[in-house]
Parts: sequence; C-alpha cells; structure tokens
Amino acid sequence: MIPKKYLLLLAGLVWGTAGFNILRLGLLAYVGLVKPLYLLLSAAVFVIFQKMVFGKLVGKHTARILAYETPKVWFWYFFDKKSFLIMAFMMTFGIGLRTSGLCPDIFIAVFYSGLGTALVLAGLAFTGNYIIQAAG
Repeated sequence: MIPKKYLLLLAGLVWGTAGFNILRLGLLAYVGLVKPLYLLLSAAVFVIFQKMVFGKLVGKHTARILAYETPKVWFWYFFDKKSFLIMAFMMTFGIGLRTSGLCPDIFIAVFYSGLGTALVLAGLAFTGNYIIQAAG
C-alpha cells in the first residue's frame, strides 16, 4: 500500500508514458507528410480528446483519489475499473489498427499525434496535481 497522493504521480506516469509513446508513433508517421491541413486536423483531434475525455478524466480521478478515506491504498487504485477497461480497449484497438495495415500513414500521423498530445497533457496534469498535494 502507498500514500494516496502517490496515486496522482502514478497516474501521471502511466498517462504520460502512454501519451509519449502514442505521440512518438504519430510523429514518426508524419515524416514526409507534414501539411498545414494535417496539422490542423491533429490539433482538432487533440482539442476533442482534451475537452471531451482527458480533461474531465483528470479532474474526476483526482477528486476520487483524494476522497479515499484511508491514508494508504493499493497502487492500482489510481484507476477505477472503467479506466482499466478504457485503457485496455485503447491499447488493443490502437495496436490492432496500426498493425492491420487498414489505416494509411496519414491517419496514424494525424490521429496519434492529436491523441498522444492529449494523453501527455493528462499525464502532466496528474503530475501537477501530485505536486500540489505534496506541497500542501
């Protein structure tokens, strides 16, 4: 068991690492394909995921983690069941999509760059919330 504030740091590391890896794949797919329209589409994917998914997720999970009544909890409590399922689905779907060859490189470039950036920002937000809790 660990102090509950460390769950925020753990969430930051998990979301940030996932985001970095997805962003890296997107940027690698962008090589030779960079155009203003594609960059705009990546930005749109980022905004959609940030506003509709990960921005809300960070707030919800931070509140849930800080609401635990005991000072120490199991490390896997940084996610709830729904989040574990979402992460498993995203990983399975993403790996399957990329390895299937069904999507052109430009889709991987645009979508993964936007999604990866939103995930990195979620990781940074969780880490920031940890820093705030650690200081207080």
